[in-house]
Amino acid sequence: MRIVISETTSGKSYQTEIDKDKEPNIVGKKIGDELDGNLVGAAGYTLQLTGGSDGSGFPMRSDVYGAVKKSILTTDGIGFHAKNSGERKRVFVRGNTYSSEIVQVNAKVLKVGASPLQELFGKKDEKEKTDAS
Repeated sequence: MRIVISETTSGKSYQTEIDKDKEPNIVGKKIGDELDGNLVGAAGYTLQLTGGSDGSGFPMRSDVYGAVKKSILTTDGIGFHAKNSGERKRVFVRGNTYSSEIVQVNAKVLKVGASPLQELFGKKDEKEKTDAS
């Protein structure tokens, strides 16, 4: 499972993988729940779950309940953006509960920890990689 952490103050986002043994801590939670940063390697941080998507790319919606994939009729929002006024479309989306089928979890920072996310998850400079070789 991959987690994308968005930092609202700087507008940057960072990606990291969650170990298989830590995935059960996320399964069963809903969009809007809080998550401890220690789970993903961000000690001292508090994260809020904001969404995600499954292996086929279907997005999660907070107004669809449960850990299911449903076909809903929507006018606009997550999963469909209308080009014309009054346009509606039936689309597949995931529910608001995280399950084992979810491969990407989106979260935002609520409480900042001691060290910045750039140090924890930022990419290493190419110069550092060549110096180590």
